[in-house]
Amino acid sequence: MAPLASLPLFFKPSGRRVVLAGASEGAGWKAELLAATGARLEIYAPDDAALPGGMQQLAREHPDRVILHRRNWRADDLTGAMLAVGDFDGEDEARRFASAARAAGAPVNCVDRPALCDFQFGSIVNRSPLVVGISTDGAAPVFGQAVRARIETLLPETFRRWADAARRWRTEVQERRWPFRTRRRFWERFTAQAFTAPEQEPDERLRDALLADAEASGQAAAQGMVNLVGAGPGDPELLTLRAVRLLQSADVILYDDLIAPGTLDFARREARLIHVGKRGHKPSCTQEDINAQLVSLAGEGLQVVRLKGGDPMIFGRAGEEITALEAAGVPCAVTPGVTAASGAAAGMATSLTHRNAARRLQFITAHARNGALPEDLDWRALADPAATTVVYMGLATLEALVTRLLAAGLDPQTPAALVARATLPDQTIVHAPVAELAHRVRVTDIAGPALVIIGHAVALGPKTTA
Repeated sequence: MAPLASLPLFFKPSGRRVVLAGASEGAGWKAELLAATGARLEIYAPDDAALPGGMQQLAREHPDRVILHRRNWRADDLTGAMLAVGDFDGEDEARRFASAARAAGAPVNCVDRPALCDFQFGSIVNRSPLVVGISTDGAAPVFGQAVRARIETLLPETFRRWADAARRWRTEVQERRWPFRTRRRFWERFTAQAFTAPEQEPDERLRDALLADAEASGQAAAQGMVNLVGAGPGDPELLTLRAVRLLQSADVILYDDLIAPGTLDFARREARLIHVGKRGHKPSCTQEDINAQLVSLAGEGLQVVRLKGGDPMIFGRAGEEITALEAAGVPCAVTPGVTAASGAAAGMATSLTHRNAARRLQFITAHARNGALPEDLDWRALADPAATTVVYMGLATLEALVTRLLAAGLDPQTPAALVARATLPDQTIVHAPVAELAHRVRVTDIAGPALVIIGHAVALGPKTTA
């Protein structure tokens, strides 16, 4: 997981004692927020301070759980508090309050003093019991408010009903003692219905239909299965919706070296993650090892995702895995991904099939089983001036590839480009005539992964270079 500036937690203050010290407008807003949780709120405000109207109204409306003390706080007031919040003009008093709260074992928040805070109040989207909290770690409150406004538009007020229905139905779902996948099927269908028809009333008839659907799917899913899933060229935002859904429901995920860390953030927390990357000339899993793991895990009745960079059906060795799974009688399915060639073309803003430059698009690999340049490539076709050629796994053999292409008659001035880490923030693009590309790449010290694109279509895009 990427580093977190703050740990998002949701406290349950209902019926618990919470202390608020201060009489500012900010303290008034904090009082309203804390009172909304059902907390037993004790407010300490100096007798000579003018109270915000909202604070006084809360005390009048909820005399049993909002108690207003017109005096300064004392250290012993913090004993037994679940949370402590203070809003003070002076730094010294804020420090004393924070110190006293911590001594009493209460997490503390001092308004507008992040150095004295154990927790912070973020922006909130309230569809209770569905609650969304947003934090920028105090760096950009306005940005957090803008994010909240965007989420507000995505979550209609009617989601309150759906969240409440989920709370009512959870016990019944749990009492059925279903396996995880069956329960997840119920909640996936529930969620899909909420987003598809948010105005619908989630009544007992809908509940019964969802329960029946989950029961039927649970019986069908008793057998393990493998999904070969394309992760796209790198940027996690290029995952398909189906890929995200499969990651969120997988028991086990086997992923390769080309998977960006952010992609695995879509996996459910309980999923087992297994790295099976194959690295040239370094210790790594063999394809036979991977095939055996897929068969074994699915044989345990698990839902397995084999996550591959790009598209699994394009130089992803999916065919070998499918053959092994079929031979073992393990059901499998394929979810395509954005292939690396498409990602690289997008990064270059270049059409690989520009009608003024290419009548054919061809994908090849420059990496044979032995790691060398394949000997059985159609060099005459690759030298066709009217074709765009995308070379996968071509970095290590680039010089040999160019030598063979020139020998086959390819014009040395044919435009070419190498795209490394396509679609990622550190993407690098090197443009050069094909005869000079290997030298240009060598002096830029690119480590890969990378694609090579050769053809006159390359010249019709921007010329961003390393």
